[in-house]
Amino acid sequence: MRPMAGALRYRVEQLETGPLVRVEGRLERGVAGELSELLQRLVSQPAPRVALALSAVDEVDSAAVAVLVQASRLAAKAGGGLRLTAASEHARRALAMFKPREPPAGGARPAGGLESLGGAVSDAAGAFRDFLQTAADASAAVLWGVVRPKTVRWSALTEQAVFIGSQALPIIGLISFLVGLTLAFQSAHQLSQFGAAIFVANLTGVAMIREMGPLMTAILVAGRSGSSIAAEISTMKVSEEIDALQVMGMDPIRFLAVPRLLAITITLPLLTVFADLLGILGGFVVGIFYLDIAPVAFLNQMLEALGPQDLLTGLVKSVAFAWGIGLIGLFYGFRVQGGAAEVGRTTTSSVVASIFYIIVADCFFSVVFYILI
Repeated sequence: MRPMAGALRYRVEQLETGPLVRVEGRLERGVAGELSELLQRLVSQPAPRVALALSAVDEVDSAAVAVLVQASRLAAKAGGGLRLTAASEHARRALAMFKPREPPAGGARPAGGLESLGGAVSDAAGAFRDFLQTAADASAAVLWGVVRPKTVRWSALTEQAVFIGSQALPIIGLISFLVGLTLAFQSAHQLSQFGAAIFVANLTGVAMIREMGPLMTAILVAGRSGSSIAAEISTMKVSEEIDALQVMGMDPIRFLAVPRLLAITITLPLLTVFADLLGILGGFVVGIFYLDIAPVAFLNQMLEALGPQDLLTGLVKSVAFAWGIGLIGLFYGFRVQGGAAEVGRTTTSSVVASIFYIIVADCFFSVVFYILI
């Protein structure tokens, strides 16, 4: 018997079927390295057939079992095998306790189309259920903040309102002006053929106030502020700051969600009105300088086409868009798992989901208001 480190000895016998390794003593972590080198040397031969006798082994720990499993896999990969001819009670008990899970013969069965569809539907249903839970918790917290204003973090709300609202005025104003300008130019050519260029005022006013103003503002806010909400919350989740809030007895929904939801609910309708005015200004510029319409005539024509219900339509849409953007950003932020890489994926997913929601909600409101108004 050749000694190893610790209380272990081994002997290698060459049989007709291949080498037989007889081991005596204690198979523990201290001898795992030498045992691994011995077995790897034996199983590195072409198509190795190695037998292992552990009948004289007193103790086996998890490190030794890992060495045996690794050697067995190497032997199988080389076209051979590592088999156990005899084992003591201690060895059998340890090997049974740490028996590795073998993959099924022939590999894993690929999922079929129907099975994949079912899994996708199940995942989507679970995510939607979690979203409804987050929306319910956030809505209840906001309602509580409205009833008890002292519970609202007004400094955080003001900070969020400045970021979502006033800092977004330049980009929203520029985009809205260009959209109004484009609408007027596109419609002017067609309407001028029928001598109805004055109706550019009608089209620009109605389109901006009822449709393009709320829609473009919501999309810009989703890309700018909705992504910020998701990124901030997910970063706090990854860095365990939310866990720290819970340990200190603070409700993360009330502490983080309420200021952001209230801020976006207040600022998005105001931004929508600002976008409406800049879009109308773009159409006004086209009407005055391109179509030679008198300023007073343009304004009178537009005011005749508009009514309070048009402004109400845009404001209702903007409030619905605001809540959707805020809740989606919060939902994706709170559900993030993993490291820093997941923060970017979560932010991207929240923006895509927000824009999808905006388009679907806009279509829904357009149908409803067409029927009601």
